[in-house]
Amino acid sequence: MDHKELMKIAMKAREKAYAPYSGYRVGAALLCEDGTVYTGCNIENAAYTPTNCAERTAFFKAVSEGQRHFVKIAVSGGRETAAPCMPCGVCRQVMAEFCRPESFKIVYLDDSGEIGEMLLKELLPKSFGPENLGS
Repeated sequence: MDHKELMKIAMKAREKAYAPYSGYRVGAALLCEDGTVYTGCNIENAAYTPTNCAERTAFFKAVSEGQRHFVKIAVSGGRETAAPCMPCGVCRQVMAEFCRPESFKIVYLDDSGEIGEMLLKELLPKSFGPENLGS
């Protein structure tokens, strides 16, 4: 699936966001190795801490369905219209748990509205992973 098609799915998922406090709606579309796409949207909470990001929603849905191999994720966010939106630190850490940093791609809209891509290793260098826990 190309970046443009995946971004369209992320933008559609953004419409389902529950963001009554910030007004910042985010959608994500996660492409699995087998071609399945899982979507997610941000879900805010008045207490803020229980809020869940779109990216993690998509990952948790996929993992709960048995998926473990991921290719890329498209992220679309903004208040009124889609704007540049990159995954937060917590989402980056979740990606590091399940994805190969040297090949997993984050697809986003840049400042001019063009689609860009970045590898997870570029977005989260020197990430913390199972190898840091020792034996």
